[in-house]
Amino acid sequence: MNNLNLLIPSILEDYIATVELPWRIKERGLDSELIFRYGAYVGSVIRVYPSLVRAMDTAREHISTHEKSGKPIANGSLILASSLSLSKGRFDRSWHAPPGGLWGCLLIADTFLPQFRNYLALIPGIACCEALHRAGASTSHIRWVNDVLVEGKKQAGFLIEGFCSPVYKENYHLLGFGLNINNDSFPVELQETAVSLAQVLGHPIELASFALSFLAKLRYYIGLLLYEEEQWLACGGGDEYLGEHPLIKRWKELSDTLGKRVQFGYDVVRNPQYMALATGITADGGLVLEHADATCSVEHSGEIRYCHE
Repeated sequence: MNNLNLLIPSILEDYIATVELPWRIKERGLDSELIFRYGAYVGSVIRVYPSLVRAMDTAREHISTHEKSGKPIANGSLILASSLSLSKGRFDRSWHAPPGGLWGCLLIADTFLPQFRNYLALIPGIACCEALHRAGASTSHIRWVNDVLVEGKKQAGFLIEGFCSPVYKENYHLLGFGLNINNDSFPVELQETAVSLAQVLGHPIELASFALSFLAKLRYYIGLLLYEEEQWLACGGGDEYLGEHPLIKRWKELSDTLGKRVQFGYDVVRNPQYMALATGITADGGLVLEHADATCSVEHSGEIRYCHE
């Protein structure tokens, strides 16, 4: 199943029912069937393009065009492209996106409670890392917040941007993603730092099958976020319920950041700010950094690099 055009909502539904849901029930506990229902809108519409300039730009155009013409916008719409010509990550850094990778953008209406909105940033890394483990790449880990590294090289990156629609002023989260799957040729400047799943495993990957796994996990964890919101509200919205959010727990299980000495910056590549020891993650996803003088700071935005990189 290599053709992304085969990815339609009914195929995703079948995959979740026959593969993902039984695994969740067996391995992870919780009310997995209910959680998937909460996240059922993710991938409700799937659009596949042979090539795009940027998937996130297409998502913005999609929202704007539909509003101006009076058409409804399907929450959870997914835009996929076989290749991107001007893909960009944080701070307009170019992202190499040739055929063979999984490139796209998920459109999510901002319906999350303010107390839970920060958890959204943890989800794509968790979903990707789980899909990589399922495919056989057991050495994949998350670098805060959601860069995915395999054997120390970047296999996937994610970018979440807000967008306010032009007509009705509705707020959306645009979750852009780039996963190196079968693309095994990188520009010279990326050859030492990037890797594809096919390179790691030593054989080509069925791209659409991997996409199903990744999308099913996105649906589950977005559903989990909404499920936990409902549980919190049912308990009266008090601090005593919060504890450790399941997304924080799962992120810590999949991340190799804690305990590492890191370099931090809002644009750490061009303007690193300081070095510190990553010692923990707060209840709302902030990274706790211990400085040389034993004082600590918490960062909720920005990025890190491991000091050995």
